[in-house]
Amino acid sequence: MATIRNILIVAQDGRLQYEALLFAASLRHFPENRDLRLVVAEPQPGPLWQGDPRISRPAIRRELRALGADIIPLHSKVFGARYPQGNKLEALALLPTGEAFAFFDTDTLITGPIVDVVAGPPTASVRVEPTWPREPLYGPSLAQIWGALYDRFGLEMALTLNTRFGADDWRRYLYFNAGWFTGTCPHQMGERLLHYVAAIERDPPPELATQTLFPWLDQIVLPLAIAAEGGGRRDTGLDGPKSLHYRALPEIYAYASDHAVDILEQVTRAAHLWDIFNQHVAFRRMIFKENGPALRQIIAGTPPPFTYWARRKQIMDAGYWVR
Repeated sequence: MATIRNILIVAQDGRLQYEALLFAASLRHFPENRDLRLVVAEPQPGPLWQGDPRISRPAIRRELRALGADIIPLHSKVFGARYPQGNKLEALALLPTGEAFAFFDTDTLITGPIVDVVAGPPTASVRVEPTWPREPLYGPSLAQIWGALYDRFGLEMALTLNTRFGADDWRRYLYFNAGWFTGTCPHQMGERLLHYVAAIERDPPPELATQTLFPWLDQIVLPLAIAAEGGGRRDTGLDGPKSLHYRALPEIYAYASDHAVDILEQVTRAAHLWDIFNQHVAFRRMIFKENGPALRQIIAGTPPPFTYWARRKQIMDAGYWVR
């Protein structure tokens, strides 16, 4: 079967540019991944940005290119600063039409070869928490909320249900973490996602009256688009041995495998990269001042809390939260 060859991330000024460098360096750390095309979408100044969102560190730009990344301007027409999570949807248009792809958030560490990820039906990360929707006390139900969205776009929700779980269980419904997702044509998926976003934001179904759309909008439309393209839940290894969506560096030291920590430290301590990473407070404190190993000893043997906010609180209580 064909495999994915195009990898997309979005990088800009601030923390994301350092995360993008870590992503690229960990991707190329594995020789098998060196023939993958890495596209870095870089938002450009414009009416949807108050300032300049471009990568500000020349050294990071230089090293990304040395790692084989194609840095391509992204001229935001829909989201920009008002909803940065949505810029990934616009960035899909920068990839070659008709070619399979994988998108990753920059706060992802590649921990193994991903060159063998099959370009099958679209899918996304199932390392997800019950962040949306919130079921109101007096209704509508989860089934009614999701059903209204599927009906709006002429989709068959029944084909997506995980029937191991009951109607009141959020796990029954197709809901993904947008930290990574794959597709067979970036232009087709991007156009579909943007169409769904515009329709929901402009005229949400009545069943969504009590729901908060932001910051969950990208994750609301993702399962709809994946279902529309014949995709669904699929094991790619990207939620396990091949990649780690860490959100904040302390989470790697607190909860990730020894292998993931080893990859992080090998990549960031490379002779030509360490001084760049050392310029960001999270990398400096967790890696180069060795707060990370200290946190790992404190948390060792403690089951990771299920939600991001609970994990963050546990790390904060230990005195090591930084992002």
